[in-house]
Amino acid sequence: MTYKDSFQDRIGNAAAAREKALAKLKAKPPLDEKVVAERLERQQRREAKEAEKREAKRAAQEAEAAAREAAAEAAKPVMPKLETEAERKAARDARYAARKARK
Repeated sequence: MTYKDSFQDRIGNAAAAREKALAKLKAKPPLDEKVVAERLERQQRREAKEAEKREAKRAAQEAEAAAREAAAEAAKPVMPKLETEAERKAARDARYAARKARK
């Protein structure tokens, strides 16, 4: 490789590298079926274990959220009964009448 390779040099180098990579790939021995089956089984066991962990973590988070919610409900003071629109209007009218009576 020189300081300024020509375009043809670069193309030739790329083709040579591609051929070298293909030769290396072809030289690999084929995988044994027993080895492939063993790898697949290990992967399935690992995925099942991870799924079990995720499920346990999700269940723990749900239980924790439910406990937090129950604690918040228990700590929440009893809410007074909300007034209806008619009750609020009557109270407002009473305040208005009292203010007018003072004048």
